[in-house]
Amino acid sequence: MSLYMKQIEQLVALQMIDDEMMHLNGFLKNAPAELERMEARHLELKDAVAQVNAKIAIITKQRDDLGREIEDTAMKIKKSKNKLMMVSNSKEHQAMMREIDNLEKTNRSREEEKVSLLEELARQEERLDMAQGELKSLQQEISQKKKQINQKLQASKARLEVLQNLRGDAEEVIPKPILSRYQFIRSRLSQPVVVSVGEGVCKGCNISIPPQTYNVLQKGEQILSCPNCQRIIYWSEHFATEEEEAEAV
Repeated sequence: MSLYMKQIEQLVALQMIDDEMMHLNGFLKNAPAELERMEARHLELKDAVAQVNAKIAIITKQRDDLGREIEDTAMKIKKSKNKLMMVSNSKEHQAMMREIDNLEKTNRSREEEKVSLLEELARQEERLDMAQGELKSLQQEISQKKKQINQKLQASKARLEVLQNLRGDAEEVIPKPILSRYQFIRSRLSQPVVVSVGEGVCKGCNISIPPQTYNVLQKGEQILSCPNCQRIIYWSEHFATEEEEAEAV
């Protein structure tokens, strides 16, 4: 293998290494943010559960207070009806009848209010069940996610160390001016920055390169850049077997 071919091969290898390192570093950067979003949702659900529990406590107290008031009034009605049997005065009898009627109206109103409270209580308890179910599910998901992320973080850090060593090996083969050009292009253009040219067309920008440049490229003697997009280019036929195998996979 000529020096040119070896350098191109190492540039392609370097690009693959850098792509993988970029992907892994992106994961290392974004993984904590994903957990933070889940934790924020967890806090929202806990707060929602607490609010619903507070509403249920208030409604339950109102229901119980109303129940005692209904019982107390019912006792008053019963006592009043017992007294009514012993009243002989017509005026007093009418007054007691009005009092009993008012007490019964009050209790009917309370009974209606109690029914409304019970309906609202049922709604709040349903909301509580849903929120608690979602909270429990999210807690399990967070626990599993933390475990998965921690495992992947460790694997990613270990892989990055391997890639860093491989990158160092590749850099040793590539001349410094070419390596600097590669790094300069990579910092400014979208990936990839090392691309093949087939039938005179750059696969980076899909534009034809000048015939003279294409002829020089086919000779495989010097590393060139695409005149249109400035990416580092190589003739696809020089690595035809490797590309065919990659496409087959």
